[in-house]
Amino acid sequence: MKKNALDSIDKKILCSVQQDADVPLSELAEQVGLTQTPCWRRLQRLQSEGFITRRVALLNAQKLGLATTVIVQVKAARHDGRWLADFARHAGAFEEVVEFYRMSGEYDYLLKVLVPDMASFDHFYKRLVNGIDLQDVTSSFAMEQIKYDTAVPLTHL
Repeated sequence: MKKNALDSIDKKILCSVQQDADVPLSELAEQVGLTQTPCWRRLQRLQSEGFITRRVALLNAQKLGLATTVIVQVKAARHDGRWLADFARHAGAFEEVVEFYRMSGEYDYLLKVLVPDMASFDHFYKRLVNGIDLQDVTSSFAMEQIKYDTAVPLTHL
């Protein structure tokens, strides 16, 4: 098989493990129509080629007291390489930042922040803006989570 080429069995393996990374190999092999050894080899190849980057446990933020989700948008103070690298390092170091993107459009960066409450967000915000020169920062508070999924869509394969 050509490197980085995915067939229907690979797609089934990826679909299964992104729903449950702990699925036993015997069950996975049965789901995709293989015996255990070829299934294990394919799983190892998918990992070594970077299709599976890591296996994690997904935690319930609400149960852990992280009831407030904030989307923070940032306009860069400058657009030179040094500032961009400094900002990426600065904002990326915060544990509260669970997603971080460089964007096109009006705002240059988007951060998804999880905190217990407004006071915790205020503390985070002060550390964010005091650590580096920013042109503008705006924050939106999620009122309700309507969809949350970590599964990557595979229908295009």
